Amino acid sequence: MAKILVYNQDTNRMETYYRNESDSMPYNTNRTLKVREFRGSSRSNTLWTDKRTMQAWNSQRYIYGAPIYVGFAFKRPYEGGHGNQSQHYAGTAFDVGQNLTNAQRAVLRNSAVSSGLWGYVEPVSISPTWVHFDRRFGTPACSTGGYPTIRRGSRGNYVCIAQDDLNTLGFRTGGLDGVFGEQTENAVRRYQTSRGLSSDGIIGCNTWRSLQENVVGSGRTNTTID
Repeated sequence: MAKILVYNQDTNRMETYYRNESDSMPYNTNRTLKVREFRGSSRSNTLWTDKRTMQAWNSQRYIYGAPIYVGFAFKRPYEGGHGNQSQHYAGTAFDVGQNLTNAQRAVLRNSAVSSGLWGYVEPVSISPTWVHFDRRFGTPACSTGGYPTIRRGSRGNYVCIAQDDLNTLGFRTGGLDGVFGEQTENAVRRYQTSRGLSSDGIIGCNTWRSLQENVVGSGRTNTTID
């Protein structure tokens, strides 16, 4: 049984679902994306994504008109496997089509590009043996890209990443719920002070880089929570 946190942009609320591995993901239609497919190789019992990503998947699957094999989707930062500010950690990215021929992948990649559903579709020069697309949102905090700035009052899957990082590093946020409240802000300030960063309680470019560099691939700790 997986606990799935979903950020609903329409209501600016975090929603919580409990689903079995063979169940469809929340907001998925026609059973085209099961929990086990979204989970991929992640061993976490807690997953997160957002409503718009699930809706984009529904539309992409309809446009493509055939099943889409999912090789990788979700990972928690401490599990690693992707770049430091990968959208896979946000639950907004898919690496798909690993079982297709090059020609078939080209059709899938072109359909993802022409659909206009995704914020980013990786070019074949970067991922020749799979198709990557993601539904990232927000303005990146760093000029080079990555996650958006978040602060007290923010909600969503990027807050889940920050809370997961902080708890894994021993800076307790009081939970893992995707809501940037007082306890999360205090944990951010404590972390920033410990790393010689400006202690403003805001997670911008430098704090994101520091958090992810310290957590990605580090493994679960005794303060990591679900």
